[in-house]
Amino acid sequence: MLTQANTYQPSSFKHVSYLWDDAKAAALEGDEVGLLIYRSNLLGADLRLTNYGGGNTSCKVTSPDPLTGDPTEVMWVKGSGGDIGTLKKSGLAALYLNRLHALKKRYRGLAFEDEMVELFNYCIYDLNSKAPSIDTPLHAFLPFKHVDHLHPDAAIAIAAAKDGKRITQELFNGQIGWVDWQRPGFDLGLQLEQCLADNPGIRGIMLGSHGLFTWGDTAYESYVNTLEVIERCAEYLEDNFGKNRPVFGGAIRQSLPAENRTAQAAALAPVLRGLCSGHTRMIGHFTDDERVLEFTNSADLDRLAPLGTSCPDHFLRTKISPLVLDLPADIDLSDSGAIKAGLEPAFAAYRAMYAEYYESCKHPNSPAMRDPNPVVILWPGVGMFTFAKDKQTARVAAEFYINAINVMKGAEAVSEYTSLPRQEAFDIEYWLLEEAKLQRMPKPKPLSGKIALVTGSAGGIGKAIARKFANEGACVIINDMDADRLSSADAEFKAQYGRDTHTTALLDVTSADAIQKAFEKAALAFGGVDIVVNCAGLSISKPIEEHTEKDWDLLYDVLVKGQFLVTQYGVAIMRKQNLGGDVLNIVSKNALVSGPNNAGYGSAKAAQMHLSRLNAAELGKDRIRVNVVNPDAVIADSKIWAGEWAEGRAKAYGVSVEELPAYYAKRTLLNEVILPDDIANACFAYVGGLLDKSTGNVLNVDGGVAMAFVR
Repeated sequence: MLTQANTYQPSSFKHVSYLWDDAKAAALEGDEVGLLIYRSNLLGADLRLTNYGGGNTSCKVTSPDPLTGDPTEVMWVKGSGGDIGTLKKSGLAALYLNRLHALKKRYRGLAFEDEMVELFNYCIYDLNSKAPSIDTPLHAFLPFKHVDHLHPDAAIAIAAAKDGKRITQELFNGQIGWVDWQRPGFDLGLQLEQCLADNPGIRGIMLGSHGLFTWGDTAYESYVNTLEVIERCAEYLEDNFGKNRPVFGGAIRQSLPAENRTAQAAALAPVLRGLCSGHTRMIGHFTDDERVLEFTNSADLDRLAPLGTSCPDHFLRTKISPLVLDLPADIDLSDSGAIKAGLEPAFAAYRAMYAEYYESCKHPNSPAMRDPNPVVILWPGVGMFTFAKDKQTARVAAEFYINAINVMKGAEAVSEYTSLPRQEAFDIEYWLLEEAKLQRMPKPKPLSGKIALVTGSAGGIGKAIARKFANEGACVIINDMDADRLSSADAEFKAQYGRDTHTTALLDVTSADAIQKAFEKAALAFGGVDIVVNCAGLSISKPIEEHTEKDWDLLYDVLVKGQFLVTQYGVAIMRKQNLGGDVLNIVSKNALVSGPNNAGYGSAKAAQMHLSRLNAAELGKDRIRVNVVNPDAVIADSKIWAGEWAEGRAKAYGVSVEELPAYYAKRTLLNEVILPDDIANACFAYVGGLLDKSTGNVLNVDGGVAMAFVR
């Protein structure tokens, strides 16, 4: 039984990660705010300690009052939003501690909780600091120099258990206090203060259904205290898993093999995305994490899933409850129309449930009902899908629901899981302060919620298009048949956009199998596809007598067959989604202009253009637009111009390779060099929202070549 701090040695932690580095901490000696940030980053690096964006940390220091110069106590605490794992000083709020305590005289009771948040602004010490969060008084009213408030699964499992208070008392021999569930705010801070007064000498406080508060007189003491309490909770749960009954009542179904799971998920994801996108176009995420499979395959799934989550941080991101698919894991998904028709009643029932929840719990001043579609969709035997406005939100929702699964597993092992009452859940979800936070969010970018696969996007025009789309909010599938080039583009996009904007796929557009795998990757990573850009290409410039049959076949395979196959696979996914879509074909001025030494390339480009017209005529009924961008002489960052093509064109026009850019510019009406970004901008013009009623069009981006005017 844990009876005092420092029971564990750094090497003995099994369920949490001890990451403290004495040398790094020593370099911060005397800088309590620096040590707060260091401690916070360590805690946030372990998802077993707290989920992304969850929890907050603080320290209290003595600093000179900027007006009087007199010493005053200042609290630095994580501000509104942000994540402790990546916390920097700019993410902290700094407030006068005495002013925060003075607010007790202004507090008028639970009915007036929200007005206190505005008053926090009158307590700000550092005018450049982050806006204070609702949890500010919870830290202010605890007298310790360093305080951690986290949402560890192991602690919440006990906090959400029916007998959580008793278990906490017995497990920690009275050294951890208990405060019943209450929405975060000023009053909860007063309750923490009272709990400490009633239980002097305790080392932490468990918040019913919510999380854990721990503390210390130094950053290190607080860090170790936090780890030890969570470690003890995790040990207790582990000792009880399967002790009285099988975990989640035992498995009643088996998972498909891993390869089959991903194939089934990729096939179904676009159908689910379409069903979830009636209100807002969603981005998806899929995981077949073993914890998800253990839960979805269990006897307790039907009992526990409808209960929803307990911790408000989990709930805010996963909604009132998940949708569980009544669909055999190995079902034949080839007839997507029949599958969709079979699923529609389940989605309709979920929306009706959500509407009833809203109507029965709303207040006179509640915000309007939000999107009634599910965020979390569980498919027993296969895995979990999550859908949200962007990839990061969808991925984090999945992480939070896995947190919720861990909590349910632990609570059921030691007692009985209890979720937030529906009214309490509603009051969190539709909290006016949360609504105000949503209203302050930046306006979505034009391509937010869109997914684009751009062939040949590891360099040149393709990479410029992918980058433009990413800048405008889209998720992109970067691909190329050159693995080294693809790896370089992947690193570049990760550095610029992080982990959630793109995925990669090796893709040879002449291979139907490679194309299928690339679109499956798009479905698994993001839920489907909305924009297909056929940009992959090559050029061969030879006189007719030198042109070989191999040259001819290669040009037509890449340019014409490749465009056909990629479009065919992309359209199949768009039809599953029933959200419409865009196909953009990067063709060429050569589709319209007859030039020397260009029989194979020019005729293939003409075929690409007419194939685009044919597709536009056929796909209009599906609200899929097909349009063409015709570049000319885009030399920068192009593999085409790095080889024999440039030599061939230079020879055809009687100039040197070095003179080609100037030659091409001078022959245009605008006397302009055409860059990859110019083509990317033209593509965005088609898909950015202003040309939604245009299809079958050709947009020349060539500086003005009169011979290429469309007649």
